[in-house]
Formats: sequence, structure tokens, C-alpha cells
Amino acid sequence: MKQIEKSALCLKQLVLFQNKQKLFELNLDIAPGEVVTIMGPSGSGKSTLLNLVSGFLPPSFTFTGSVMLDSADITHADPADRKIGLMFQDPLLFPHLSVEENLLFGLPAKGSRMERCAKVNAALEAVNMADLGHRDPMTLSGGQQSRIALIRVLLSEPKALLLDEPFSALDSGLRDKVREFVFSQAKAKNLPTLLVTHDQADAEKSGGQIITL
Repeated sequence: MKQIEKSALCLKQLVLFQNKQKLFELNLDIAPGEVVTIMGPSGSGKSTLLNLVSGFLPPSFTFTGSVMLDSADITHADPADRKIGLMFQDPLLFPHLSVEENLLFGLPAKGSRMERCAKVNAALEAVNMADLGHRDPMTLSGGQQSRIALIRVLLSEPKALLLDEPFSALDSGLRDKVREFVFSQAKAKNLPTLLVTHDQADAEKSGGQIITL
């Protein structure tokens, strides 16, 4: 029997229904640092799976089975208590806040203002973006916005990462760079990661299991 690592994300005998019609069945263990890709046609339930795992399942959907993270059953936990990071196609940065303020928003509410700012500055410096903290996020390039969005997610100290078509709005050259950055950060942070995409290149570059719904 395969030994499940403590910090894995495990979807146990998960069956998703829409208006009582079965969409798919999934039994999946994602190890720390592993990226598993979900592919499939529109309407197959890819993004809805991420909603289920994160706790935002629309009322027209129901499911059976369970979601485990770090050995805890989070199937019916409040979304805020799940410790799951979400990254979408749109970076969803706050336009009325600076880059630094956007990142401060992602930090858990602990420590002094000085300590929190130090964490943000260290994160920016670690990815060679230390000079961007004061900038209006809307003045950044698409790739820079995507990297800031990921850093904000990572600063929230998630135990798992969900990626919903996060690269699809980028041109091909930029897409390669941002994709490499996101996957390398997920591996470096040992985050079990679930990626939803239509792009075969995304799946291949993830280096992990590919599942088609």
C-alpha cells in the first residue's frame, strides 16, 4: 500500500454531481511539491473541482467523498480555515493599493507592522523585485502582476496550492517564464498543487500526473 505523506492533499473517493447528474469520480493523492494537472472539455467540472477543494462549491453542485490536507479532514471546513492558496487567470490585485500593500494584505494577521513589512520586502528581494514595492500594480507588466499574485498567495502560508488557468492570459514567451516561476515556487515550498488548464504545454511542464476528466 502506498504511504501517504502527512502534508499531502488527498481527494478520497470524490464524486461530483451537478443537479444530481454525475460529472466525474476522482481518487487522488498529491504529495508535497507535486503538481497534478486536471484537463478536460468545458463543462467537465475542472474549475468546479477547485471550488470544491477550496470550500466555494456553488449550490447547484453536490458531492460525496472527502478532502484531506496535512492529515486533517477539511471536507466541510470553512474556506478561511482550510489554508489553501488560490491563483487564477486574473491576478486580482487591488488597484487602490501599492504592490507592498497588496502583499501585506496576504500576510496572516500576526506580528508588528515592521515585521510584516520586513517579510514582504524579503519576499520581493528573493524574486528580484525589491524595487517594485512602491509601485501601482496596474503599471506592472502582465508577468510581473502574475508573480506578485503568486507571492501574495505564498505569503498567506498555505498548505496547498490551487491554480485555475493562471497562465492563459499571457503571451507564449511570458507564459513560459511565469509558468516556470510558479512551478518552481510550489516545489520549493513543498506545496501539493492542483492545476486546471486547457494547455497541454502547461501539463507537460508541470512534471507531474495528468488527469483528463
